[in-house]
Amino acid sequence: MTGAAGGLGKAIADGLADCGATVYGTSRDSVSAGRVSDRYGTPCLPVDLADTGSIGAFVSSLWSASGGIDLLVNNAGVNVPKPALDLTDADWDSVFDTNLRGSFFLSTEVARHWTGSGSQGSIVNIASQAGIVGIEERAAYGASKAGLIHLTRILALEWASAGIRVNAVAPTFVRTELTASTLGRQDWADELLSRIPAGRFGEPEDVAGAVAFLLTGAASMITGHTLVVDGGYTIR
Repeated sequence: MTGAAGGLGKAIADGLADCGATVYGTSRDSVSAGRVSDRYGTPCLPVDLADTGSIGAFVSSLWSASGGIDLLVNNAGVNVPKPALDLTDADWDSVFDTNLRGSFFLSTEVARHWTGSGSQGSIVNIASQAGIVGIEERAAYGASKAGLIHLTRILALEWASAGIRVNAVAPTFVRTELTASTLGRQDWADELLSRIPAGRFGEPEDVAGAVAFLLTGAASMITGHTLVVDGGYTIR
């Protein structure tokens, strides 16, 4: 899985490891990738998904080293929370290069190995409620996650006959170190919380459970679906 070093990614990776999966987790830099390697006892995998030219060689190398890949979680993500009028070209590109472009090319490379070897597999894309409803200061992020949700449907449609399932999980605001600055603004946190009927923000384990479910045989008839883990935020 991508983006496995901390916060939401770490919780998802831990959940999969608890289910018996061997977790090969990536991170953008070698230091955090080393922590992932130490945690799960698998190779150190520093990968920058924005560098799509390197993805093919990375997947081929990992496939050979691991003896094959069964599951893929596209969790790595970038957010630049700014008002739309303040977003630059560089901001937009940094968000889309990882959230959508990188996830697409990683998925297609893994799927190419599955179809080439006659294997089946399952992919879960970590999207966001921001890809379903409008949220302030999330123009690039929300657009990238909306694209990822629709990409999930298209890949599921194209690859279903090959036995490859593709789904997504769309969380609400989840308490992690990455959201601490947002949720630490009390007025903003109170406003966001007022939009969640369940009356609380998400915890990483809420998302990890949804991802694990979609990857298992219990979800064998589910593909092209986005499971929204939002406490009811998107109901209205």
